[in-house]
Amino acid sequence: MRLKGIFPPMITPFKENGEVDYEAFTYNVKKWEKTDMDGLLVLGSNSETPFLREDEKLKLIELTVKYAGDKVVMCGTGMETAKDTIDLTNRAADLGADCALILTPCFYDAAMKTPALLEYYTTVADHVSIPILVYNVPKFTHVNVGADLISQLAKHPNIIGMKDSSGDMPQFATFKRVTAGEDFSIFVGTASALYPALALGAAGGILALANCNPEECVEVYKKYGKGDMEGALKTFQRVFPINTAVTATYGIAGLKHACTVQGYCGGFVRKPLMELANENKRAVEEILSTAKRPE
Repeated sequence: MRLKGIFPPMITPFKENGEVDYEAFTYNVKKWEKTDMDGLLVLGSNSETPFLREDEKLKLIELTVKYAGDKVVMCGTGMETAKDTIDLTNRAADLGADCALILTPCFYDAAMKTPALLEYYTTVADHVSIPILVYNVPKFTHVNVGADLISQLAKHPNIIGMKDSSGDMPQFATFKRVTAGEDFSIFVGTASALYPALALGAAGGILALANCNPEECVEVYKKYGKGDMEGALKTFQRVFPINTAVTATYGIAGLKHACTVQGYCGGFVRKPLMELANENKRAVEEILSTAKRPE
């Protein structure tokens, strides 16, 4: 499996009482299925996955597979132990998931050096029935994978890529260099770095912004792929301030409100996350309005 293109790490709408709003989630999946995005990521960081019970995770995977059409279904099934990761990944596979995005274990972050992570990912890859990708997101995990690790993992036949959300473009370039010649797709994990990552050879992006502005993310990717660098850059410069302002400043609550404004079901966040204050909602709306395509 060779992955490419734009994926949204899909938000999980919650009801005001804190329960998952499966009807709203299904509405969103059906709406994203109609876009030109290549796939859907269920259970990503922007899905509030650490706050989900296992039964909720499995139900969300089931609904995604059911309504994703011909899009690739990627599932975030990384847990703190290899055994739990293997178990959840194989359950996702049984539900029809195409591949799994595996977060670095992080509670004992100081122990997560290259030897430990190499053994962890190799063990998981050897014992799951679908291909896996490495997920590097040091701002949450405080674990930043190194090029030496990635160069070794890229040789494993069941490890087909990675999502790098570090935002470190020199590191991204190094990942590309050490995996040259391997069948290994490297995705950028922040829309603010989409254009420079494409210039460095990214396979695509798994982007929070693709939840609320999927068309623009796809436009940057497709224009760049067709050689229209100027057009890709123009779109990128117009929309990446949304990502910087909304997701970086206002977090998942801000992203969910942006989704609501754009016609999706944002829903509530799950506590302990806080809802967006009214003045911040207005700020998000202004950002979205400013970034609209010029007439």
